[in-house]
Parts: sequence; structure tokens; C-alpha cells
Amino acid sequence: MRSRTLTLTAAAGAALLATAALPSSAAGAARPASTREGSVSAADLLAKVTSCSQLSNGKYRTDDETSASVPVCGKNGAVFWKADMDVDCDGQRTSKCSENTDPWYQDDTAFHQSNGKPLKADSLPYVVVPSSSSIWNYSGAGIKGGGVVAVIYNNKVEYAVVGDTGPKIIGEASYATAQALGIDPDPETGGTDSGVTYILFKNSQVSPIESHSAAVSLGDQLAKQFIRNN
Repeated sequence: MRSRTLTLTAAAGAALLATAALPSSAAGAARPASTREGSVSAADLLAKVTSCSQLSNGKYRTDDETSASVPVCGKNGAVFWKADMDVDCDGQRTSKCSENTDPWYQDDTAFHQSNGKPLKADSLPYVVVPSSSSIWNYSGAGIKGGGVVAVIYNNKVEYAVVGDTGPKIIGEASYATAQALGIDPDPETGGTDSGVTYILFKNSQVSPIESHSAAVSLGDQLAKQFIRNN
């Protein structure tokens, strides 16, 4: 994850409502963005995260130029935050994610595929978590590389994995995550300034990390459990 110095524009109007296509698994079969993945609705998940029991020792910025306003909150079986979405294109070079498309591009991710290669941001939905610091230690909270995340935006649910870590900034996900949610996935000018909820399920881990279908299957189970337990 990069420290971004450009303010993301919110002028994505039509793009936020556009229907996007995203590979459903590492194999690359395309699927249209749907209202939700799995059987749990965005409304049911959001109803469980209306209040915050703060876990972090302080709050995070969403961008370099913003004030620290986003806490990490705790629930039974999960942590969550509500933030913006910057678009991460780090990992394997592709036609959509490289130095040519992303001025902050890095050719590695904190967590790797089962074959040892970095993740592929334009086909795998993943979320970036803040690196462990005095503000918050993600591993101490039961969050692992490959852990399942329910990402909610505009009444859509997308299941992703914890795929990368970054500096003391919060609210970033891969090109594929943004695209699936109808958010402009351009790593330089896309993203959205607000309205994204990230629910990270504790002690979960998708194997292999690059299997989106496995993330959806496990995510649906964990979402149902989250609803029951909160």
C-alpha cells in the first residue's frame, strides 16, 4: 500500500452504478457484479455494525492529507471499520496493474499465492490492512493473511481476503474489489471517498489465498455466524 497524496475524486457518478465484470476465481472466469455474494445481505451485515467498540489506540487517516478519524472497532468474531476506498494495484504485473497504470505500483504484496508469487490485484479481491503499530496490531486481533473480509458498498457485498499491509492509513482494496463493487478501479484516479464498510472475520483463512470462490464460500458461512452472534 502506498501513501497517497492525491485526493480521490467523488465524481465517479455513473461509474459507481455501472455493472462491472470480475474474474470469479484464480482461473479467470468472468462474472457480472451482483447485488451481493453469498446469501447474507448488505443490510443485514450493516445492521450489526451501527455502533463502535473501539479496539485501536487512536484512529487512522484515510489519506495523507486527511485527519485521523477512523477507528478499528470490535464485534463478536470480527473487527470492522468504515472508510473510503483507495485502489491498490500492487502484486503481479498485468496490463491493468503496473508502473504504467499506477504511479504508486509495487511488484509485491505482503501475502503470496500458494505458488509463492505475489497476489494479482486486477483479478483477486483483496483488502489492505494497516501494518502493526502502536495504533493497532492486526495479528494480535486474530486477523491473518488470507483472512476473509466482507466489503460492503452501495448495498453490495463482496468477499475478499486480507492480501497486503501498508502504512498508518486505512481504507484500501485491490482493483478487483473496487471493480466488483461498481467503484472506479483506476489506481490513480478511481476509488471512492466514503461509504465503504470492511468487516474482517477473526481467525479465518482462505486456502489457497488466490481462490476467490473459496473466499465466497467461507465468507458466507462466517457472515451467517456473525449475524447470529451479534
